[in-house]
Amino acid sequence: MRDALDATPYDALLLLSFGGPEGPDDVVPFLENVTRGRGIPKERLKEVGQHYFLFGGVSPINDQNRALLDALRKDFAGHGLDLPVYWGNRNWAPYLTDTLREMAADGRRRILVLATSAYASYSGCRQYRENLADALAALETEGLEPPRVDKLRHYFNHPGFVEPMVEGVLRSLADLPEDVRDGAHLAFSTHSIPITAADASGPVEEHGDGGAYVKQHLDTARLVADAVRERTGVDHPWQLVYQSRSGAPHIPWLEPDICDHLEERHAAGVPAVVMAPIGFVSDHMEVLYDLDTEATAKARELALPVRRSATVGADPRFAAAIRELVLERAAAESGLEVTPCALGALGASHDLCPVGCCPARAPKPAAAGADSPYA
Repeated sequence: MRDALDATPYDALLLLSFGGPEGPDDVVPFLENVTRGRGIPKERLKEVGQHYFLFGGVSPINDQNRALLDALRKDFAGHGLDLPVYWGNRNWAPYLTDTLREMAADGRRRILVLATSAYASYSGCRQYRENLADALAALETEGLEPPRVDKLRHYFNHPGFVEPMVEGVLRSLADLPEDVRDGAHLAFSTHSIPITAADASGPVEEHGDGGAYVKQHLDTARLVADAVRERTGVDHPWQLVYQSRSGAPHIPWLEPDICDHLEERHAAGVPAVVMAPIGFVSDHMEVLYDLDTEATAKARELALPVRRSATVGADPRFAAAIRELVLERAAAESGLEVTPCALGALGASHDLCPVGCCPARAPKPAAAGADSPYA
């Protein structure tokens, strides 16, 4: 690594996220963006939007991203890293194409991208890369020279991502009644995806039996559970579970569902459960509704004590981890020797997504990978 905090050859960082509505009038247009091309009727979207209407039509994800932007900028400035940070979304303002246009106008030529998804999968990685390619193509159509974009590696096992989750679980355990605390089970939750998508996640050599998506989540869950055991002296049983399933019922998705899991644990005599949403960077709608509302209601119905631990959000340790990942990638791109920082059994993920990584059902151009048309 270089002694100075130098991000060369990069001249900007782009926070790339999903986006979400910020008022009732935004909900259906936002869902139309998310489901574009699938032919879903507006009335059905209004039904789906009820989750958002329960919260005033506002998803917390945009405020979470604003907080993360602030944390990144403060961390960078506090450590002397002169790297401007921008923000663009896939499905709501500020839109990715608008942000890249702004970055091009500001003279940014080499951009690092931080996606708010820590794990390998089509929807968590390649789809973001496809969105980047679409946005860069739009700039070309407008006569602008598109900047070069590279994506930061998956950070599921970086200490700055894992440690805040460990502390979140510890706080949740401490909040349980003392008589059920030591017997509590840990339910590590993430977004369910179709089994075929999971099996094809990650590089080709990792395909099959849940692919990189399941392997990476299991590695993170094991890291958190092991750290909890070391700090409490209690070996809490744990399981990886899933939530937020959508799509046709005849298509197999990853299971068990969190609500089914709570029923099973209760039937087995488990005295309490801590739900730890390790698959999510922040407390967005899937966390607020599927865990805090739906799963918590199921636990109440079962008279099963539950707590939900915090996501990483804008934790300063996560912001520091992003700084470290930026400097790591910049040093590697400059030809310097780098020792990537990673915990667990899987080691550091790849910098450049290889050909065949998390393939789409219909091939589309994707930026920031070995198959990128924007090298």
